[in-house]
Amino acid sequence: MSKRVLILNGPNLNLLGTRQPEVYGRDTLDGIAKACAADAAKRGWSVDFRQSNMEGDLVTWIQQARGTADALIINPAAFTHTSVAILDALLVLDIPVIEVHLSNIHKREEFRHHSFVSRAATGVIAGLGAKGYLLALAALED
Repeated sequence: MSKRVLILNGPNLNLLGTRQPEVYGRDTLDGIAKACAADAAKRGWSVDFRQSNMEGDLVTWIQQARGTADALIINPAAFTHTSVAILDALLVLDIPVIEVHLSNIHKREEFRHHSFVSRAATGVIAGLGAKGYLLALAALED
């Protein structure tokens, strides 16, 4: 059976490529989605890649992952530092969760150093740009 990977992206990531490229790089979210789909296909996996600027959408999608996904990769963006609701939803999952950040949150403003999501994450990848998503997929290899 094919591994099903849900990849969720938080607020403002729809602006990748144009929003602060010196921080987030020039890759677009669509480009990252295509790279993830191609990498997953080589592994025989399927990917469901989504983005929302709404915290409630992310919480709902995380809840829906129970029983429908074999793993979750999440770049919660600004919700990393603020969302107990996303943490609570992730804590209910019984699948691997990989937290991804394009930038190194520990080299940025102090308020970005804390991640609520990390408490629920199997692993964290930060500061490696779009490559972080592909590394997250590789980390899910059995």
